[in-house]
Amino acid sequence: MQTRKPDSAARPTPRTRGGRQSAVGGRWPTLVAVLVVLAGLGGCGGEAAPVDDTVVLALASPVSIPAYEGVQQAAEMAVDSINAAGGIDGRPVELLVRDDSTSAQLAITIAAELVADPRVVAVVGHLNSAATLAAAQVYNDPEHGLVNVSPASSAPAVSDAGPWTFRVTPSDLRHGPALAAWAYNRLGARRATVLYSNDDYGRGLRTSFADAFVGLGGRVLHADPYLPSLLEEDPDVTEPFLVRAIRDRTDVLVIAGQSADGEVVLRTARSAGYRGPVMGADGLAGLRDAGPVARGVYVSSAWLPDGPADATQHFVATFEARYGVVPDQFAAMTYDAIRLLAQAVDEVGTDRAAVREYLDRVGGEVSAFPGVTGEIAFDENGDVPEKEVVIGVIRDGQLVTAG
Repeated sequence: MQTRKPDSAARPTPRTRGGRQSAVGGRWPTLVAVLVVLAGLGGCGGEAAPVDDTVVLALASPVSIPAYEGVQQAAEMAVDSINAAGGIDGRPVELLVRDDSTSAQLAITIAAELVADPRVVAVVGHLNSAATLAAAQVYNDPEHGLVNVSPASSAPAVSDAGPWTFRVTPSDLRHGPALAAWAYNRLGARRATVLYSNDDYGRGLRTSFADAFVGLGGRVLHADPYLPSLLEEDPDVTEPFLVRAIRDRTDVLVIAGQSADGEVVLRTARSAGYRGPVMGADGLAGLRDAGPVARGVYVSSAWLPDGPADATQHFVATFEARYGVVPDQFAAMTYDAIRLLAQAVDEVGTDRAAVREYLDRVGGEVSAFPGVTGEIAFDENGDVPEKEVVIGVIRDGQLVTAG
C-alpha cells in the first residue's frame, strides 16, 4: 500500500497510472458522439446530486443473463438492508439498474446516460472487463467524472482505466499465478494448453498464467485464441486446437474466458477425448450451472461461499433464505460495493468528486472497509492488492473450496 498525499482541491487530480495520466481514448466509434453529449452537460462532474428524498446508486451489469442474476439480487438486498436501517442520513437509497449484456458498445451508451443523470451519485459496474474498459472512457471524462466500482473486472488494463474507476476484485495478475501454482504443485501438471478469449480479459489471464507456470518450471505447449462470436456460429471452431493439445499430451487445459464460451470449449474438449483437468479464472464461475460436464473444473476466485468467516456465512444464509440459491463471488462483491458506496455517501455526501476522493483514501487515511468478501483497501490505481485469490472446484452444481 502506497502512502497517499493529502487532497489539495475539491476536484480530484487524476490518479497517475503506470507513470502517465489516464486519458479518454478513441477506440470505440460511439465514443465521439458520447463526448459530444457530455460536452453539453455543463458542470455535471464533481457536483452534488439534487437534494431530494433519495440517494440514487446505479447498477450497470448483464442482469438479463441468467448466470449473473445474482448481481442484481445482491444489490437489491444491500439496498434493502441499508433502507431498513434508516437509509443514509434519513434518505432512502434508490437502485437504478441498467443492463449492458456484456457489450462494450452498450456499456458506453449506458455510461453516458448515467453521467448525464444528475441524480446518480455513483455506479456499481460494469461486470466484465471489456465493458468496464469501454465505459471507463466515459466515466473518466476530466470534466464530468463519475465513480464506477467494478465487482468483477479483473483484466490488468483496468488498473489504467482512470481515477474514477475502482474495482473490489483482484487483477488477473493474481488469478493467473494462483492457477499456475495449483496446476504445477497440486495437480502435478508440467505441460499446459491455454485457450483464451481474444479480448482484454482473456489475453491478460493467458499472460499471467503462462508467465507464472513457466517460472515454476512448466511448459505452455500452446496458447490459442478464439472469438466468442465465432463460437456461437460454430461451436467446434476450437476443436483443431484441442485435438492438437491431446496429441501433444497436455496435462492441463486452461480456458481464459467467460462461462458461456467456456462451456462450449469444455464440451468440445470432452467430445474430442480430453479427460484431463480443466481450469480457469472467475469468468468461468457460471460453469457451476452447466451440469455434469463441468464437474471437477477448477476456478480461481476472490471469494467462495463456503468460507469460514462469520460475515461470509451470515451473508450466504441471508441471501439463500431470500432467493433460494447460494450466492457467487459476483453477488458478494456487488453487495460489498453497494455498501461501501453507501458508507462513502454517509461520510461525505452526494458530491461526486467527494465520493471519489473518499474511496481513494479507503485503506489509507480511511480504514479498510470490512466487507463480506474481506477487507477492501484501495491502492493508488483503485485496485485491491491485498485481496486473496483462492481455488475452487465445481461439485454438485456449486463452486466450493478445492482440496
